[in-house]
Amino acid sequence: MKIAVSGKGGVGKTTFSSLLIRTLSAEGKQVLAIDADPDANLAAAVGVQGADKIVPIAEMKDLIYERTKAKPGTVGGFFKLNPKVDDLPDDLSVKLENIKLMRLGSVKKGGSGCLCPESTLLKALVTYVVLSRNEFVVLDMEAGIEHLGRATASGVDKLIVVVEPGRRSIDTADNIKRLASEINLSKIAVVGNKIRTPKDEEFLRKNLDGFEFIGFIPYDDNLIESDLEGVSPFEADSEAKRIIKEIAERL
Repeated sequence: MKIAVSGKGGVGKTTFSSLLIRTLSAEGKQVLAIDADPDANLAAAVGVQGADKIVPIAEMKDLIYERTKAKPGTVGGFFKLNPKVDDLPDDLSVKLENIKLMRLGSVKKGGSGCLCPESTLLKALVTYVVLSRNEFVVLDMEAGIEHLGRATASGVDKLIVVVEPGRRSIDTADNIKRLASEINLSKIAVVGNKIRTPKDEEFLRKNLDGFEFIGFIPYDDNLIESDLEGVSPFEADSEAKRIIKEIAERL
């Protein structure tokens, strides 16, 4: 299966992604984890040692030049639009248990719609891992679907939007759904996070009518403590682990 996870910053998107990845790994599944959110650190949440030393692919200038035949940072000009990427997940990922993890990084651009070597390489890589890899793929996205193109969308089994009780989180979910519809990605589901009371769940269901809900995760101080202590939330004694196992089975 190929799962993309998105949502507003701060809703617990990376925590959810890391718990899903570790749950699948614990069940013996081979998982390719892709950190596609420049502001998150999926590696640390998964529990990879030395996570801060992982170099994002967007910053590997020699690799980008080798594969695209163009200098990183340039816009326009001539470069390969279909660079070789099939070796990168195995060669450039860090490993933990049954998990291989890669950081994409961000492309610095002055305007929107950057046609540059870095962006071309990253999109080619995402397309490859979604359409061609024979394993579980979990992409931790930013608050959007920037790395998913129209061709890639056909290979995504589910786009999971993590939301918390709050208007801004709901607005982000609606925006993600709109962007997804533009590339014909209709397999969208919602996970409610930081649920304190039944009213929180009712609020989300009422304001996200038409979305498929696949689970609700309660607010848990243990998950926050694990983050403060710099350990994976998978190591915490949390109800979230049981719920995410049920979500994984449902998926």
